[in-house]
Amino acid sequence: MTMLYCDSGLVRITLTRSVLILLAGCLLWACAPQEAVLEKMSAEPRLTDTLFITFDGSELPLKTWLPPEQPRAVLICLHGYNDYGNFIKDAALWFNSEGIGVYAYDQRGFGGAPHRGKWCGHESMGEDLRTIIALVQKRHPDVPLYLLGDSMGGAVIMTADRPENPLPGDGVILVAPAVWSRTTMPFYQRWALWLGRRIMPWLRVTSKGLDITPSDNKEMLKALGRDPLVIKESRLDAIDGLANLMDGAYAAAARFNRKVLFLYGARDEIIPPTPMAEVFQKRVQGRFAEPQRLLVYENGYHMLLRDLQAEVVWKDILCWLDSPAETFPSVREKAAAEITSPEDVEAFMRPRAD
Repeated sequence: MTMLYCDSGLVRITLTRSVLILLAGCLLWACAPQEAVLEKMSAEPRLTDTLFITFDGSELPLKTWLPPEQPRAVLICLHGYNDYGNFIKDAALWFNSEGIGVYAYDQRGFGGAPHRGKWCGHESMGEDLRTIIALVQKRHPDVPLYLLGDSMGGAVIMTADRPENPLPGDGVILVAPAVWSRTTMPFYQRWALWLGRRIMPWLRVTSKGLDITPSDNKEMLKALGRDPLVIKESRLDAIDGLANLMDGAYAAAARFNRKVLFLYGARDEIIPPTPMAEVFQKRVQGRFAEPQRLLVYENGYHMLLRDLQAEVVWKDILCWLDSPAETFPSVREKAAAEITSPEDVEAFMRPRAD
């Protein structure tokens, strides 16, 4: 069977279903995967209390959490696949208490944004990010600005940041970034995805019946299941778009020369450890001028920012924002390990005793 990732669950395509699709393909082969057609509108990019009007006039729902006083730093946060801007709410309220402002928007095709459920292309998503960075910097001049990407959001940041046109900002936090490229997938997963997106791109699949644990916070997962803005079914062409993004993020790891904090859970069942280990391997070989810090949480799941031990992760992020070279609280408390050598990468790849 093939399992394809999404943040509020996983998408499963069985080989049996793929065979049925193949039989139907005799009639449907003319169908081709398509991205959402974006209408070019004339509008000046701007932020309102509830909307981010982006470069082409699209209106993306915006959530803002600001402390009572002038923030001492600002985070722009990008959500994962099938999720939306509210993913950061609990963390944002905690960061506000520490003087950190937070902005989060629903990316194209997700939450309450236009073209819900369709893939709008990671190039447009990257341009949205570049646009909101400029708007937030204008609103908060002289305030340090950081990017936080959760899963798919991390992949958007990695692909948008290019040597010839780097993203502005003072640093990047990547939480379980989506770097599960096709090159690290088994052949049958690549085959099923290739076949499905060409024959039935409109087919919707769900995560129902999967024995996958994205987080140990069961109440939070139940709430996501009830939330109408969390997408519960994925089109095959949207999954293919996500796979293209993950391919790009995996390739970008070799050139992502930013001040960066990578966070990953040893119990992550969404992004496999192999591509993460390969990404980490590139960071610990001294190839980058900017400081690289890599944390693996022993009891962390994919949804690190919303796990039961989420505050441990929040405190590490705050520590990094305040003192980028300081020992992390989680490392002092032995809740996480910092990777600083190839040997550390190999150690975190070893199977768990339980």
